[in-house]
Amino acid sequence: MRTITCRQAVNEALREELARDSRIVMIGEDIGPYGGNFKVTEGLWREFGDARVLDTPISENGICGVGLGLAITGMRPIVEVMFSDFTANAMDQLVNQAAKIRYMSGGQVTPTMVVRTVIGGGRSSAAQHSQSLHAWFMHVPGFKIAIPSTPYDLKGLLKAAVRMDDPVMFFEHKMAYNMQGEVPDGEWLIDFGKADVKRAGDDVTVVATSLMVYRALAAAEKLESEGISVEVVDPRTLIPLDMDTIAASVRKTGRVVIVDEGHVTCGVGAEIAARIAYDCFDYLDAPIERVGTLDVPIPFSPPMENYVVPSEDDIVFAVKKAAR
Repeated sequence: MRTITCRQAVNEALREELARDSRIVMIGEDIGPYGGNFKVTEGLWREFGDARVLDTPISENGICGVGLGLAITGMRPIVEVMFSDFTANAMDQLVNQAAKIRYMSGGQVTPTMVVRTVIGGGRSSAAQHSQSLHAWFMHVPGFKIAIPSTPYDLKGLLKAAVRMDDPVMFFEHKMAYNMQGEVPDGEWLIDFGKADVKRAGDDVTVVATSLMVYRALAAAEKLESEGISVEVVDPRTLIPLDMDTIAASVRKTGRVVIVDEGHVTCGVGAEIAARIAYDCFDYLDAPIERVGTLDVPIPFSPPMENYVVPSEDDIVFAVKKAAR
């Protein structure tokens, strides 16, 4: 096992997959000589050249359209949309084309495309570069959706995503790129639809996604000293969603808090809460608590941004409320 960052884990996964399969190409803004806005693709252009790592103009609609065209003609593109905010510019290509073309063609066309994009606040990037919009794509049948948190999960899920025959939305958190974790050597994948219990506990289940996993784990450590044992479950993928693992934890603890950086209304937390209420109603000893970004555009001001985006203290408060 090695300790590497999330950034290194993604870079390794991309390098290994590019070397493994000549059909894999990468396209996106500044991913070539510059190495990506967050330096995730650094070195790949020098190793694989213009034909495999292609810089594009600033046109998310064009990037995703070209990616889909490559996919349906036998290539396996990895498309980067620099910020998830700008998937909005490519919604027709993604929602009306990529997610549906297999069904509309009776299975004759296979959209083998991975769309990597970045979510989250924390850098004072303001309202158009800080959103977490992964819940949008949960509402669109046809996609697989990954939202990993650790280097291990990022590498294993990204390699699995590249080999899928479905279009995959792959969400990475900008503030997690420097987070470190253990990653094994050698070839390995993580199956979609398998949640991971990041921390075992007995009193309250916290279901957390992406960067919120780290904040949930920090909150759990603090609460342990106060006599509250918290189990942290990371879904890792949203489609498919591993409700078996989540439900098993909820049935054990009887109390649950769902933490996701998307906006509260109609967010990931709402969907998971609804499924828990359906599957585990008789086991619940307290109302389900949700922690998410407040329903306002993300502010530029650091104190205001910190106020609207879920914090460790927000999670502690919600867990204590559930545990009463």
